[in-house]
Amino acid sequence: MTQSRKIQFLIGLLFMGFTNCNTNFSQKGLKNVSDYPIGTAINLKSTLADQKKLEITKKEFNSLTSENSMKMFRLLPTENDFTWKETDALVNFSQKNNMRLFGHALIWHSGTPQWVKDKLVKDSLWGKKFLKEYITTVVSKYKGKVSGWDVINEPLETRGGELRKTEWLKAIGPSYVAQALEAAHAADPNVDLFINDFNLERDTLKLNGLLALVEKLKSQNTPLTGIGFQMHYRMDIPDSLILKCLKKAASTGLKIHLSEVDLIFNKHNDSISGGIQEYENYSAEMAQAQANKFKRLVTLYHEAVPKAQRYGITFWGFNDRDTWIKSFFKIKDWPTLFDEQLEPKKAYWGFREGLEENFRIGQ
Repeated sequence: MTQSRKIQFLIGLLFMGFTNCNTNFSQKGLKNVSDYPIGTAINLKSTLADQKKLEITKKEFNSLTSENSMKMFRLLPTENDFTWKETDALVNFSQKNNMRLFGHALIWHSGTPQWVKDKLVKDSLWGKKFLKEYITTVVSKYKGKVSGWDVINEPLETRGGELRKTEWLKAIGPSYVAQALEAAHAADPNVDLFINDFNLERDTLKLNGLLALVEKLKSQNTPLTGIGFQMHYRMDIPDSLILKCLKKAASTGLKIHLSEVDLIFNKHNDSISGGIQEYENYSAEMAQAQANKFKRLVTLYHEAVPKAQRYGITFWGFNDRDTWIKSFFKIKDWPTLFDEQLEPKKAYWGFREGLEENFRIGQ
């Protein structure tokens, strides 16, 4: 080995040691070691009320997704009564801090207020008219301020590839998906339009169902630019399966957004209170395994998705204190990058290493 090669090698070792050292958390954020956006879901009120959480959000991320404020039940809780305050504040925050804002979600069965569901059951013609008017109003208001929308969130059944039997499907039929996409495109021709769903990385029947829907929409020239993998994935999901599923989705040519990432140790049945508590404590071995898995996720994303199709990686919350996993599934778990004291875990450093390595390679 020549002297110059030895020097390069030693510098490389020093750099790797630096990135692994938790005492050096003052360095630049995740967003600075990635060539695509790194995001987090955000509750703006909660974030602004906690200085440490606010500092982490601004330092680490350059893309934001609202947890709830942009969902229909918050924007239009009662008929003819739009409430824009929360979303307007989020728009202002994202622009002030030079962060991409991603819209989540225009049509979602669980985000549909009861008054809309009641009217859908009674009048399908009203449903078609309302679908277009609602999407047009929301997308037009934030035109040029929101970079992309989950136009349809969770359109498929929990398992398998069939369309979910929602009030939207029952009232309008399968065409509600295309109608929603067309309305969003008409309101903002430059915004990215996504279909977003969960378990696509492990339920191949569900993924195939989504891809069949995508191909049908493309054959009808329906505007659609991306697929969202929620990626609430588990430690026991094989990397080989994740890679296969991501490659199949990327073969459509659409942008791929890992849109709601967290990494769970325990299991669940995808329903409220459906958690299965297999692990009671977070051991050092578990922490290292999680770090390795997060690091590998970045590599899988790079291996499966061409650079032009990488819309970014967004976490559904970045700390174990606020994670939705615990309250929704009624289990104790540790699925995020930061612990309950808002300190970076090994998971953070593993994910960061994955970004740094692929960023240097320039894939």
